[in-house]
Parts: sequence; C-alpha cells; structure tokens
Amino acid sequence: MEEARKVQEVFPATPTIEGAGVHLKRAFGFHQVPKLDPFLLLDEFHSSDPADYSAGFPWHPHRGIETVTYMLRGVMEHRDSMGNGGAVGPGDVQWMTAGSGIIHQEMPRGEGELWGLQLWTNLPADHKMMVPRYQEVKAMDIPAVDMPDGTRIRIISGQVAGVIGPVRDIVTAPEYLDVSMTAGSTFQWPTPTTHTVFAYVLEGRAEFGDESPPTVDAEQAALFGAGGKVALNAGDEPLRFLLISARPLGEPVAWEGPVVMNRPEELRQAFQEYRDGTFIKRGAVGQS
Repeated sequence: MEEARKVQEVFPATPTIEGAGVHLKRAFGFHQVPKLDPFLLLDEFHSSDPADYSAGFPWHPHRGIETVTYMLRGVMEHRDSMGNGGAVGPGDVQWMTAGSGIIHQEMPRGEGELWGLQLWTNLPADHKMMVPRYQEVKAMDIPAVDMPDGTRIRIISGQVAGVIGPVRDIVTAPEYLDVSMTAGSTFQWPTPTTHTVFAYVLEGRAEFGDESPPTVDAEQAALFGAGGKVALNAGDEPLRFLLISARPLGEPVAWEGPVVMNRPEELRQAFQEYRDGTFIKRGAVGQS
C-alpha cells in the first residue's frame, strides 16, 4: 500500500497588490522556489468591492512559463498583442503557455463578486522558447466525477475514474483537480511518487489526523512530502480545495517579474527584446 504524503509545510496566503492595483492574496511566490518546483506562484483574488480589482492587469509580457487562470465567480477579459481575445467566466479555465513570449492584458468585467486564482508553472529549458498557445476551456466542458462517498471531483487536467480532463499535452504532466467534500468525510487520492503535490483550501478546513500541522484552513496552501497518495478529512463543514501536482524540473531558475528563464543573461535578453520591440517571435499563437 502506498504511503500517504505528510504535510511538509503550510503557506498562508498573504495580502499583496499586483497589476494596476489589484488587491489579492499570494499563497506562494518567489521566496518559496524551489520548494514547489515546477510551481512558481499562486494568487487568489476574491472581493465584492470593485475598488479592489477594477484596475486589472494592463499590458504586460510573459516568457518561459505557463499561467493558469481559474475563475470561480465573475469574468476576466483578456487580449494579447497577437490579436487573440476572450473572456474567462465562472468555472472556466485558461491555460496559457507563454513560451517564447506573449504580451497581454487581463481586465475584470462588470462589478459584484470576483473570485479566481492564477497559478504560474515553469517550463523546462528545452520548452521555454516554444510557440505560445492557449487552452481555453468553458465550465460546461470540464467534467466532474461523483465518488461513492459524496466527494465531487472536477477534472481540469488529469484523470479520475477513467474520465480525462480537457487540458492536455502539458510538458510537466500536471494534475489539476477541484475537490468538494461533505462535512466529516474522508478523501484518499493516489499521486505519482515523482510529482510535487500541493493543495489549496478554498472553503472549509482540511484535517490530517495526528500530523503537525493537523489542519489547513481556507486561504492556505499545503505542500506535501514524499509518498504515493494524499489522505485527508473534511472538518465539521463542507470542504473545497484544489489538488495540484506536476513533474519537477530540477533546473536553475532566473526570475524577474513576469519572465522566468534559466540564466540571468536570458532574462537580460528578454527585457532588452521587450524594450526594442522584438519580444514577440514569429509564428501564430495556437488556440486549443
């Protein structure tokens, strides 16, 4: 029987301001690398006050990474310098592979509650300059599997009970699951022993028996140690969390702002290209 992974570290999401003045909470980022390899950053934005988010994320570049936007409520509109555009609404996912370079903007639409998350995942050295592409998936196209114990798993990437999520062909072989549990229920899930695995609690409290720490609350990320499965219990109220894993890269990281490469000289080159107008490389941006 596979050994359950223990909680290695808990990262409380802390307030920060990004973009043109968006108030959000960051579960992990620059200072946690390389603990979460290949994951780089996880932000949650959740507010009903337009003053917290209406300024949005105006035009900015990305290179060398993938950004994963998952909207729970509200709408985020996006456009890029290649002419692509669209909207990511409640339950939708945009998995953007920036590769050799994209300049884009992400702007909230309307007022009311805005709740979403953005995850940054690193690309290996031999894929950092790949042709950019999007995989945009609408809520209706993301399958969910109801388990016998009442747990519901929404599959963004990966496989559950023979059902495969719509985001595919990602080089780090990620699994991205949105798990909802009833109060007091138990969850066990096999995870590849080679993968980095973390959970981010959206609602409720995850309990881990006699582990230290024994609980992980909403707006906290739990990094798991070695093992072949994740096992946890819901507390005395329903629990919802993201369970995310991927293959680590084990490569050097040179990171400045929205660009992540392997060597400092690659960073300098990227920002010089951005200044002189050669950042965007030839080739169409794929749309999946």
